Formats: sequence, C-alpha cells, structure tokens
Amino acid sequence: MLKISVFPIASDRHFKQVILPEILDLLFMSRLMIGTTGSPEMLSGDFTNRISLIRRVEESEIDHLFIADHISFHTGLGMDGIVNAATLAAMSPKTTIFIGVYLLALRHPVPVARQLSSISQSAPGRIILGIGVGGEDRHEMEICGVDPARRGKQTNHCMKALDDLMSGEPVSYECEFFRYEDALIKPAPAPRIPMIVGGRSDAAIRRTALLGDGWLGVWCSPERYKNVLTEIDKIAEARSSKPQWQHGLQIWTGFGDNDRTARSHLAGQMENMYRMPFERFEKYSPFGSPEAVAEFLASYIEQGCRWLNVKPCAASEEAGLDAISEVSALLKKEFPELVN
Repeated sequence: MLKISVFPIASDRHFKQVILPEILDLLFMSRLMIGTTGSPEMLSGDFTNRISLIRRVEESEIDHLFIADHISFHTGLGMDGIVNAATLAAMSPKTTIFIGVYLLALRHPVPVARQLSSISQSAPGRIILGIGVGGEDRHEMEICGVDPARRGKQTNHCMKALDDLMSGEPVSYECEFFRYEDALIKPAPAPRIPMIVGGRSDAAIRRTALLGDGWLGVWCSPERYKNVLTEIDKIAEARSSKPQWQHGLQIWTGFGDNDRTARSHLAGQMENMYRMPFERFEKYSPFGSPEAVAEFLASYIEQGCRWLNVKPCAASEEAGLDAISEVSALLKKEFPELVN
C-alpha cells in the first residue's frame, strides 16, 4: 500500500500543482489502463441510447475511453478530439478520456492551451493528450495551411509552445510557423495534462524521447515495441529530467462468433477508414475470441505497455464493449501486480 505523508500540511495550490501530479504520475506509471473507443454512437443520436452505452462502460472492466481527431479525412470524415473529450468527460464524470491522437500542428497552440485549461477545470486529472502528425491524407494538412512535408517539425514547435503555455505563466514564442508575446493562459491545468506521442517513424520516437511523456505505439510487433522503449529511454538522456513514462498501444481488434466473422467485422471497418486493403494491417490487428485478443495484447504489456487503446469491431456497439470488458478482465487477471 502506498502511504503518503505531507508535513507541514501543504497549501491547496501546492497540492494541486506539485503533490497531486506526482501521485498521479506514480499511479499511471504502475497501473494497467485498458480502454475502448468513445464511439460516434456515444457522441451523437438519441441521448437515452448514448447514456445507456456510457453506463455499460462504467459498469464494465473498461478503464477509459479514447477518441480520434481529424479535420477532414479522405471523404470529409472528421471529429474534434478536444470537443468530443469534453462531451464524454461530462457524460461520464469518473472516466478518464484519452485523446489519441490529436493533430496538434493543424491548430495554433494558444487556443489549444485555452481549450485544455477549460476542460481541465471540469475534468481535472482525467485528460490524456495523445499527439500525432497524421499524414495518411496529405490533403487534410494542405487545407489547414500546413505543409505535409514539414508537419513533424511544426508539431515539435507546437508541443514546446503548448508545454510552456500550460504553465500558467506569461510566455513568448517565435518560430517559422507562429509567434506570440506574453501569452497568458490561466488557470494552468492541475494536475498537468500528459502529452503522449503517437507514430512509428524515427522522428516520432525522437519526439517522444525529447518532448513527450510517453509513446503511443501502433502497428508494430512486441519486439519492435520493446526496442522503441529502449531507444526512447536512451535518447531521453539528453533531457534535464525524464518523465514518469506512460507508454501505450493503439490497436484495432475484431470479435465474432468465429474467426471468419471476427475478421470480416475488422477488415470491413479498417478498409472503410483507411482506404487500403486489410492485409496491410492484419499482422498487427488481432481478431477472434476475447481470449485470443487478450493473449495477443499480453505480449505488449510484458514489454512495458501500460495504456491499451483497443478499438473493437463487432456485430454491434454493445457486443464490442462487452468483448473489450472481457479482454480487460482477462488481462487484469494475468497481470494482477498492475491493477491498483
């Protein structure tokens, strides 16, 4: 049992800005968090049905919800990650919301900092900001005035700027993409909102090591996952201090009465989303029974993964939630030392 004593009694401000973030860092670092998609069915349509799905999550073994972010993806599909995070956080007052991943370079960091400050007031300690560079649809970058070839560099500057802006102190920043003087965003999010970097490229790995609080892997083997975490730790030696790493994995899964049906559910949704053959993703996208999917995911946990964002594809929304809940229960039974 973790016993924490503070003497003399800390002020409320000191507790929120210093002590509470440290406690949450320790808890998140040691705890296995298994989440599922904050789906369109939870975010739109008849409110009674939406609440029913949220209650199903709250009464399950699911620890958090995660949501995507796009301005205009391929056919015009889009969803604002922070707006949807605020909606889900209000609908489920105890659930953590993981924005995974937010296309930060497509926004100016000052209004993003204001959004995060606002959502932090209503859901303190329940927001995780995953950050990615996108790129599957280069036109999405272009219509936002961002050069697709330079989106990584712009993301780096946005992350540096956002980290400063969330301090609650006046800050200035100047780079080739934006500039501002004496920007002040209050109140500062308390506790601080972690920034988890998504992506498979060398640039994303370096971005994680130097600017992030953890890595959100995707479409990689457990061996590759382990090697990336080792590389991140090595590169991070250049930082003045390392964060309490919060590494995760974002993964699509399929469930059904048999493997063929489960694969069909998964392939159909992935091909519709990414406009590419499922075979491109199949190696890293498990399908079948909850037991088979849990076994697949266990190898990533063994390599250091602590946040699992699991997108289910099934016959219905309810069936997908029930399958992820079962996967979560199986993994928590397998790794009891990671369950607080």
